[in-house]
Amino acid sequence: MKCDRPLNLLNMSQDEIKVRHVMKSLLVAIALTSILIALFVVSHRYLGLVGDAELYAVQAMARLHPGLAEDVFLQNGSQDSYTIFSPIYARCIAWLGLPTAAIALSFAFKTWLFAASWALVYRVSNARVACLSIGLLMVIDGTYGGYGVFRYAEDLLTARSLAEALAIFAIALHLYGFKAFALLAALIALLMHPIMALPALLILLCLHCSPRINLGAAALGVLLVFAGSLAALHAPPSAGPLAVMDPPWLDVVRERSIFLFPHLWTGVDWATNGRPLLCLALTAVVFRHSRLRALSGAAILVGATGLTIALIAGSIGHIAIMIQAQPWRWMWIACFLSVLLSLPTIAAIYRDERCGVVTAVLLLAGWLLPAVVGIICMALALFLCSVRERIEPPIAARLRWFAVAVSTVAVAWMALHWGKLELGPATGANGEATGTALEALSGARVAALAVVLLLTCWVSRSRSVLALTLTIASLAACTALAMTAALESMQRDSALTEITAFADWRRLIPPTSNVYVAPAHYSAAFAWFTLRRPSYLSVDQSAGVVFSRATALEIKRRSMVLLPVMEPDWQLRTPLGETLAAGAPQRKPRALTADGLVRLCRDPQMGFVVSAQDVGIAFALRKPVGESKRWTLYDCDRVRSTESGT
Repeated sequence: MKCDRPLNLLNMSQDEIKVRHVMKSLLVAIALTSILIALFVVSHRYLGLVGDAELYAVQAMARLHPGLAEDVFLQNGSQDSYTIFSPIYARCIAWLGLPTAAIALSFAFKTWLFAASWALVYRVSNARVACLSIGLLMVIDGTYGGYGVFRYAEDLLTARSLAEALAIFAIALHLYGFKAFALLAALIALLMHPIMALPALLILLCLHCSPRINLGAAALGVLLVFAGSLAALHAPPSAGPLAVMDPPWLDVVRERSIFLFPHLWTGVDWATNGRPLLCLALTAVVFRHSRLRALSGAAILVGATGLTIALIAGSIGHIAIMIQAQPWRWMWIACFLSVLLSLPTIAAIYRDERCGVVTAVLLLAGWLLPAVVGIICMALALFLCSVRERIEPPIAARLRWFAVAVSTVAVAWMALHWGKLELGPATGANGEATGTALEALSGARVAALAVVLLLTCWVSRSRSVLALTLTIASLAACTALAMTAALESMQRDSALTEITAFADWRRLIPPTSNVYVAPAHYSAAFAWFTLRRPSYLSVDQSAGVVFSRATALEIKRRSMVLLPVMEPDWQLRTPLGETLAAGAPQRKPRALTADGLVRLCRDPQMGFVVSAQDVGIAFALRKPVGESKRWTLYDCDRVRSTESGT
């Protein structure tokens, strides 16, 4: 008995140590998660129902309100024909309402994306590097393609949001050895957004095959596209799967969506797309005997092949399906993986005494500085890493001083351009500006990333349960304070979808009648989500011109009808060229007049016009909006009957 008591006390002490260790590990995990949540809330703003989020919302709403299917964006086909996302979204809207469903799904998909990314990095590194990699993903500008239109992990809800999460989840499953499930996840992603999911599926196929087979398949694909494009130059007009865009259709698509044609991109665009490829090449050089080498090589091959195919298809032959498929968007996954694997690459090369420090500094500067400077930094980092075995000690010492110089210059440049740093989204999904608040916010993200680095290192090494608990509480308070600003757009969306105030307007307007709001800002959103009626024309609706010749010509015709009140706002290429050349101001809408209303209503497709101007004829209803504004609803049937009587 005398021997049992000390043994029991020892056992109890060991149990307490285990419990304390588990508690501390749990608190560390919660603290690291809290750091990332706080960083995301502080550095991002939910954009709400704008741009492509607006388009995917109306596609879902059309399943609940069939009259919306008569909208010009949906009449002749859109991206809704290639996704099963809309039925899922529509069911959520029916349960939660549009604004709540949009933000709930956006949050869920973004969480899934970052969780899958964390698991991917953790598989090849450790928890601390994985957390810092997610932080880098959050603050780095994820732009790919041309003219800054698209970026990964957008702050709005589209089918791309779910497809991206599934694609990265599939690659993570492959790295963990669940290869069959990885292919299944990639195939499900194809049903959500084929353009975004296809590069992930191609990467998985590349990981199953040898590099020689992959290169041969890529070369064969490029040659087939080149041959098909040459044949299309002499092909007669057709409406089949290999239809060619004729000049009237092609002119509208080029004018509306110049970013679809890589041969029209700027030098900055090519630098933006070249930077991820160089970064992946650096990762492949650093991890010579690792699965990351195969993954990086596959991402480089897929991204470069997509760019080449798009360059050929957009400049030769103009086969419609090839332009609609937008293979240049395969670059999204190369961009995403290059950022995600940057910190594991830095962690692996940093300890190399020959060029580790300077390579790490150049790699990080390559992401933090503008694309043109960044690609130079990436190229230098790749060169030094490739020849590191030939670097002698005296040269290595000079390189460390060079790293200090690069760091000093980078910090000085970022300090001078605090409010204009190329970090985080400054524009929406279609390139529209999101306001000076985001521009001012982006400059603070470098400092936020530095704070995250320090906090992550401190939390990972902390031994105090009390300190960890206080850290979690402080981060939760910061997140709560920043949440209101981050969700500011949700208040606008909730007001936009408040349908009771305009119930009398909806009773008057037939479900399939087109509504135009003059001026046109947010006209489609007001018609779709407040009145639940088709919109006559807006710049967002013109995104459908690439999917249908009939839609393209109808958009052009309707823009001519609207000339009394505004210049064609879908003609983005012409004002862009004028602005780049001479700083020309943007075109502004004109006030509605009685004569302008008559001219608008001559188009039989125009059902109703909403305007803040009282032109004195044929008004149907008036509605106070705010304290000093009053909107008037004009019935074009009355206008036409009045004109015919006269």
